[in-house]
Amino acid sequence: MKRMAYKPPKKEFDERVVDITRVAKVVKGGRKFHFRVTIVAGNNNGRVGVGTGKAGAVPDAIGKATKQALSDMRRIALAGTTIPHEVTGKVGGAVVLLKPASRGTGVIAGGGVRAVVEAAGIRDILTKSLGSANVLNVVKATMNALDQLRSPEDIAAMRGKSTKELLPFWERRKNG
Repeated sequence: MKRMAYKPPKKEFDERVVDITRVAKVVKGGRKFHFRVTIVAGNNNGRVGVGTGKAGAVPDAIGKATKQALSDMRRIALAGTTIPHEVTGKVGGAVVLLKPASRGTGVIAGGGVRAVVEAAGIRDILTKSLGSANVLNVVKATMNALDQLRSPEDIAAMRGKSTKELLPFWERRKNG
């Protein structure tokens, strides 16, 4: 009789814990502490979601945040390994600038922006976080920027041009 080896289930999504914060609620008897967790989940191929969960214990908060991130998944427009065009996202005081980059550049980003961009499957991008450094708002601003992206095909159709005319300059240079 042949024994079956246990294989753990393969994770479909790349889940990253971006931030764990202790938050306090002041009640009659003093302060009551809870944990707020921010998680980014993506399939590394153009879908990404962000979730926050709050609970008395970190594992419970992680579970809530993961569930919200998976239900909040959104499709974003990619152009190969980068984004189709420059875009700026704003939430509260946080402003995030995302710029397309040529192949081989890598992900030039920090903290929350890096987590969102890598989970979305973007391999080459230049980013700059301007304004507030609040991690939750930076992550939300990054998602806001990614939501504004339009595929090259959509923009070409809207402007009445061919998709090749809208390629980044480094792609046009290669193709002649």
